[in-house]
Amino acid sequence: MKCLFTALIVFSISSLAFAEKKNTPTPPQIKKALPVSTPTPVPKIPVAFPNYDEETSTRLQIFLDNNDFGPGKIDGEMGEFFGKALLHYKRSHKMPETGAVDSWLFDQVPQTFTTYTIKLDNLKFIGETPTKPSEQAKLTYLPYGSLLEFVAERFHSSEAYIKKLNPGKNWEALRPGVTLKVPNVLPFEIEKLGEAFIPANPAFVNRKVFIDTKERFLEIHDGAQLVAEFPITPGSTTLPAPKGTWKILGVATMPWFRHDEGVLNYGVRTEDFFNLPPGPNNPVGILWMGLNKPGIGIHGTNFPETIGRAGSHGCIRTANWDAARVKDLVSVGNVVEIY
Repeated sequence: MKCLFTALIVFSISSLAFAEKKNTPTPPQIKKALPVSTPTPVPKIPVAFPNYDEETSTRLQIFLDNNDFGPGKIDGEMGEFFGKALLHYKRSHKMPETGAVDSWLFDQVPQTFTTYTIKLDNLKFIGETPTKPSEQAKLTYLPYGSLLEFVAERFHSSEAYIKKLNPGKNWEALRPGVTLKVPNVLPFEIEKLGEAFIPANPAFVNRKVFIDTKERFLEIHDGAQLVAEFPITPGSTTLPAPKGTWKILGVATMPWFRHDEGVLNYGVRTEDFFNLPPGPNNPVGILWMGLNKPGIGIHGTNFPETIGRAGSHGCIRTANWDAARVKDLVSVGNVVEIY
């Protein structure tokens, strides 16, 4: 396990061991970004949407989420990412690109809510994490800060919505055996993730990833077919995501993170850094998907509710529950176009 951890440290945000091997020159065709060919943009929001109530909005969010068209965090609100996800879904299925929703779509989610009973085993994912990287580097795992955070991420929701669905709960006293009402979405099961490299998937060799930095979405295409999309944070004003054509060099789950202030603030690698252990509250979350642009990748996050709003350090950041699905929909070697 120690060897695997060491390998994953190398696979961190600042450096991919196999991205720039000293004795293996990068093939000429991927040395630098190439001209970008972008997909047809989705019609701009606003589009006229019915004024659905909270439960109906939740059903729609669950439907889209279960079909790999991420509406952002589930919160029962008809927000921006929900609207874009619905239009993306309609485009992919050759449906009229309007805000109207057919009844058959609602029928795919016959039960809006379900329950989750906290298990004793869940406690191993909970703990206190110091704020300073120098202290975090002394740990072996960066866990969730609370059972509420664990449950909210498991069911792709905002913590505020879980609280709203469960009035009167003492959130400081949650314990195994407590049952909570949650959205009936396919859960993100962190216990099924280990520290590993994901091999290339021959079935997805022709897939292509598009990063729309303006609309803040990651799209996955199989030929001309849009098969999935997820909301993202694409870099920041000071360190924007690098526009151009790149490739996925490698994918790791539960990665270590090389915290280097020089890279994070200025994009310059230094020798003053800390290696932070894996876990859901690792700065790159549960996934690192490295591109052939040193220090740049697609990854998870320890702050899912900021996706699409707060900036990142030049990378493509998405919620952990979405990152876990992206890894199963693409392959090492796929082209990534950032525009």
